[in-house]
Amino acid sequence: MSMKINYKELSIYIFLPLILGCVVGLITMKSSADYDGIVPVWVFPVVWSILYILMGISSYLVRNNFTLIKIYIINLIVNFLWPIIFFSFKLKVLGFFWILLLVLIVGYMIYMFYEENKISAYLLVPYLLWIIFASILNLMEIL
Repeated sequence: MSMKINYKELSIYIFLPLILGCVVGLITMKSSADYDGIVPVWVFPVVWSILYILMGISSYLVRNNFTLIKIYIINLIVNFLWPIIFFSFKLKVLGFFWILLLVLIVGYMIYMFYEENKISAYLLVPYLLWIIFASILNLMEIL
């Protein structure tokens, strides 16, 4: 089955999470500058840029299912708020529970996307793995 790709629409779906990522990066830039974890700081924007592109492609593939897009938007909101909670407000315990909420949302999103479009679900697996890793890093900051 061949699917015609609307590249203009696809680019909008890709740029939305990238722009949100840039905005949250600007908001948390000063407060995250003192981060001294086990992952070099330069890794985060690289990984997140790749993940945001994958998320954008994934959401484009399910764009005609309003229920799935609502789940995706909830994911974007929760994702957007985590670094603000963790870095800007320094609420690391709340940040840990917030990122666990994000893990659950993304897991659910993958499950739901899979029923609509398997590729869209597979594109989200690296995102899920990264936020599980990030939740471990968050926990290490608390302990």
